[in-house]
Amino acid sequence: MPFPAPSAVVQLLKPITWFPPMWAFGCGVVASGVPAQGRWGLIVIGIVLAGPLVCGTSQAVNDWFDRHVDAINEPRRPIPSGRIPGRWGLYIALLWTGLSLAVATLLGPWGFGAAVLGLVLAWMYSMPPFRLKNNGWWGNAACAVSYEGLAWFTGSAVMAGGAMPHPHSILLAALYSAGAHGIMTLNDFKAIEGDRQMGVQSLPVRLGVMGAAKVACWFMALAQLAVVLLLIGWGHTGHALAVGGLLLLQLALMDRFLDDPRRRAVAYSGLGVTLYVIGMLASAFALRSGGGS
Repeated sequence: MPFPAPSAVVQLLKPITWFPPMWAFGCGVVASGVPAQGRWGLIVIGIVLAGPLVCGTSQAVNDWFDRHVDAINEPRRPIPSGRIPGRWGLYIALLWTGLSLAVATLLGPWGFGAAVLGLVLAWMYSMPPFRLKNNGWWGNAACAVSYEGLAWFTGSAVMAGGAMPHPHSILLAALYSAGAHGIMTLNDFKAIEGDRQMGVQSLPVRLGVMGAAKVACWFMALAQLAVVLLLIGWGHTGHALAVGGLLLLQLALMDRFLDDPRRRAVAYSGLGVTLYVIGMLASAFALRSGGGS
């Protein structure tokens, strides 16, 4: 069986998807309130673990178990196109899982534990008999927790020297994970036909295009509103105003998105989600200004 070309392996690992967990890890680093001096090596390791390794693993696992769906939705993907031949997709997923675990040992018990949980969710999301992605509620929750909450938690834990992050940081990580459930729903709009044919009950399939679009918007908006209220309660009024202003811009974009969700999902993902993650960083700086609290 021939080896796959390196370019096909890179495409399998989907570098474009690495940004959210890497950004969330960085937010956790900022939110910890701990100076980066003397910890740059761990920060770089954590960013690599969150993005190319754990997220890359999740993409390889998903492409392997979704190869039949991708043959309908995205036939040019490496596995259905034959550029990743035979069972190489599975072998790469297993190799990347092992590499991720090895690197995670460098980040202390909390960092390693978060990586293990992220990898377990990655496999459960795609692999039978669990196949969480068959239910849009559970599947999107698993992705949201892995991409946002766990990565943020890991960044804070690494900076805290392996100790439990501050409760405020954990709470914000949880809220941004909840909001990311909506982001994951936006991603499902591009695969409606294949999901419907293969029995994947994504939210656009379960609720219809408009129903899923409204749910995505509510998840994103309510999570950020909760963040704004918490920041005000914690005395970070300036940061709360910044997050609130970004939310208002998103609400305007959501109104346009809801006029034609299927056609505008990609455009909203590009601009609306960018505003969302900028708000994440603003919230992290709020905690940093208070020494992690």
